[in-house]
Amino acid sequence: MPREYPTAPVVGLGAVVWRDDKVLMIKRGRPPRAGIWSLPGGGQDLGETVEQGIRRELREETGVEVELLGLVAVIDSVQRDAEGRVLYHYTIVDYAARWASGEVVAGDDAADAAWFSLEELAGLHLWEETLRVIEQSRRFLNGKG
Repeated sequence: MPREYPTAPVVGLGAVVWRDDKVLMIKRGRPPRAGIWSLPGGGQDLGETVEQGIRRELREETGVEVELLGLVAVIDSVQRDAEGRVLYHYTIVDYAARWASGEVVAGDDAADAAWFSLEELAGLHLWEETLRVIEQSRRFLNGKG
């Protein structure tokens, strides 16, 4: 199914990955939001579970393995063109996760990948939903998810 002008919503999978007090972020290499820092993730493949897809996407984009902690949020992202037609429509499923192993290396469609402290996130000009999901994910770090 095409990502631009889709005939149905695309399921996007993402994760807020924590390593100590830092969050893993990727710089998007492709539209939508190319060049923008975001949570790592991507599209769910046919036949894979949400958790399998998140683990695959994290390996492909960042080279890390994680312990999944739980569902943080489901977000609707709909972007329209100048005529009002749906250009992109993603239903994004975001999980909280804890880094388990691997060194961060940008791969797949990520132009860059790095760990950021909460203070450093302010300088990345993140989408407000991304900031909200990161904040909500913190409750999983102490087993309070």
